[in-house]
Amino acid sequence: MARSTARPVVRLKSTAGTGVTYVTRKNRLNDPDRLALRKYDPVAGQHVLFREER
Repeated sequence: MARSTARPVVRLKSTAGTGVTYVTRKNRLNDPDRLALRKYDPVAGQHVLFREER
């Protein structure tokens, strides 16, 4: 079964500048803009904003 283009795999990169990334899937129909989530950055030792990179 082929994967849908409505839910692409995206990489979330830390805005703290540590180079930490998360990989997730997003629904392109509900969130057409870039995704931004607060996630834990183990290098910074705190929760920071992670933004979708292209």
